[in-house]
Amino acid sequence: MEIISSTADLRARLRGEASIAFVPTMGNLHEGHLDLTRIAREHATLVVVSIFVNPLQFGANEDFGKYPRTLQTDCDRLQGVADMVFAPTERELYPQPQQVTVQPPLENELCGAFRPGHFRGVATVVLKLLNIVQPQVAVFGKKDYQQLYVIRQVVAQLNLPVEILGGETVRAQDGLALSSRNQYLSVAERTEAAFLYRMLVGMRQALLDGATDHAVLERTATKTLGARGWQVDYVAVRAQDTLLPPQSDERKLVILAAARLGQTRLIDNLEVCI
Repeated sequence: MEIISSTADLRARLRGEASIAFVPTMGNLHEGHLDLTRIAREHATLVVVSIFVNPLQFGANEDFGKYPRTLQTDCDRLQGVADMVFAPTERELYPQPQQVTVQPPLENELCGAFRPGHFRGVATVVLKLLNIVQPQVAVFGKKDYQQLYVIRQVVAQLNLPVEILGGETVRAQDGLALSSRNQYLSVAERTEAAFLYRMLVGMRQALLDGATDHAVLERTATKTLGARGWQVDYVAVRAQDTLLPPQSDERKLVILAAARLGQTRLIDNLEVCI
C-alpha cells in the first residue's frame, strides 16, 4: 500500500487509472471506516483512502485540537484493504490564507443549526478531494446522514462525474453507532450512549405502528433523553429525499438525533419506510 502526501504525486500516480473508488476520512479509523473501504473495493480496482483532519469543519469551541491523529495505526489497519492512502498536510490542501468555500443546501438545518459553518467546511474539503482523486465512485457512511445528503447535492448540482454511495452504519453489539468520538466517553457514559439507538428503534416502531404526529414523537424523545442526562440538540423526523419535514403522504422517512453526553456529541439516525 502506498502512502502519498502530495497532490502532484497522487495525480501522477493515478494518471491512466480507469477504475478508482475513494473513501475520505479524518483518520482514527474504526470498523465502520473499514467497511466503507470494503464497499469501495466492490466498485473499483483501485481504492484510495484519504486521511485529513479538516479544520474548516470544526467550530471555534470544538475538538479540532484534540481530535485523534493516528496516521501510522490507520495505515496499518488499511493494509490489504486499500491500495493507497492520501495524507496531505493542511498547507497542501489549503495553500492560500483566504479560502474559496462551497455553500451547500441545508447548511443551517439540523446539525448545521448547532455547528455553524460545519457543512460548508465539509462540502469544501470533499470537493477539493474529489477534484484531486477524480474517482468514479466515492463512499460515505450513513451515520453522518446529513453529510451524505449534502455531498450528494453538491455532486449533483456541480455536475461532478462521480457516483456517491452510502454505507450502512456499523454498530457495536449494544447498538451504539461506531464513531471516533466514542472514545471520549467515560465508562458510565459509554453504557448510557447505547440508549440513543434504542430510542430511535422505539420511534421507528411507533411510525410503523401508525403514529403520524411527528412533533409529539420528537418532543417525547427529547424529554426522555433530557431526563436521562443528555443535552439534546435535536430529534427530528424528516423525509429521506429532502431532509425537510415530511408531507403527510411521505413514506420514506428518516429519524435523526444529535445530543451530548458530558462533553461528547453523538449523532445517529434510522431510516424507516411506512
